[in-house]
Amino acid sequence: MRVVNSSMNRKFGVSVNDVHSKLNKSMNKISSGKAYENAAQNPLAYYEGMKIDNQYQDTLSKLALNKDVKNRLYQQELGARSIQKTLADAKVKLSYIRSDTNNEEMKTVETIRQDLLQKQQSMVNDLNTQYRSYYIFGGNDISSAPFKLSADGKTLTFTHQFTDGTTKSIDMELQANGSYTISDPASVFTAMTEQGRVDVGYGTISDRSTLLDTYTNGLNLLTGLTSDALRTMKDAGGNPTQQALDLIQEGLDKSPIGLIGQAVIACDDYMAGGDKGDFSSKLGDIMDEMTVTEHTISTVYSDLGNKYSLLETTETKLTNVKQALTEQYKDKLGADPYEAIMEMYSYQYSYSSSLQLGSKLMQSSLFDFIL
Repeated sequence: MRVVNSSMNRKFGVSVNDVHSKLNKSMNKISSGKAYENAAQNPLAYYEGMKIDNQYQDTLSKLALNKDVKNRLYQQELGARSIQKTLADAKVKLSYIRSDTNNEEMKTVETIRQDLLQKQQSMVNDLNTQYRSYYIFGGNDISSAPFKLSADGKTLTFTHQFTDGTTKSIDMELQANGSYTISDPASVFTAMTEQGRVDVGYGTISDRSTLLDTYTNGLNLLTGLTSDALRTMKDAGGNPTQQALDLIQEGLDKSPIGLIGQAVIACDDYMAGGDKGDFSSKLGDIMDEMTVTEHTISTVYSDLGNKYSLLETTETKLTNVKQALTEQYKDKLGADPYEAIMEMYSYQYSYSSSLQLGSKLMQSSLFDFIL
């Protein structure tokens, strides 16, 4: 049997390719930190690592969602606090204009009236606040600006896209007696009972009631009525009870926007020739209601703050879980960095030596040209 350089080169090439392949694998082990590339190398450790990896990815997604919801809740807190402050400022204005020495001039009363109208619009602007591309007080509807107020402050329009895909605009007209007439009370009830419970690591997905409700409808903020409370007020057919509708009516009448609207009506009546004593008495009643409503808004604000606090606690817990899973993953599938580096240098040295040896072996001889 005759051995020529071409046959030696073929065998040598296979050996060099094998060493080069092992070098690449050792380099991948360092860059990825994984001890195994596939299940065949260690089935038990590999699949255990896959399980840990799935838990890790779930934790990462919850952390990302947690931060997004926290930012949204923070914006809702700012909105509630702004409305509460505006209401307190309006009460100061009423206290000022209620004084006999300050309401002698109709021009002064008109100035206060215009200021009250501006405060109403400011509250509506707070209710239409956006975070990223959606409205934070739109409830489940994140695409429509939820509120619009007429120039005279008497017509509050609520626009909402419901879960069945229909969009409705509901007018709430403030009457001379200070009470709202609602064009579609049942739809208002439906909007106020919608919820957006999200699994952010708090509660359990198997029990929906334990998950955090991250949506707040502007009507719930204005009335102080929670979606959970209203959900218990349905008849056998799933329709709102009269008690629920009465509570919504009362909540809107005594809402910050409604009370300021009543004060504007009182100013109009007084400027039209109304009695000064009646004017002062009416403003006093409105101020008393404003004090109660301030407390109501404060309760909603506190509830939002509690949710934010829960999310912060949950974020800390998820961060700890993330670190624990990282350590578990390293124990199951992680490559020893020192061993991997030594292995890489070993294969790198072997590969370099092979190439140097190959340069001496791969020389033509006379036998390579003999048929």
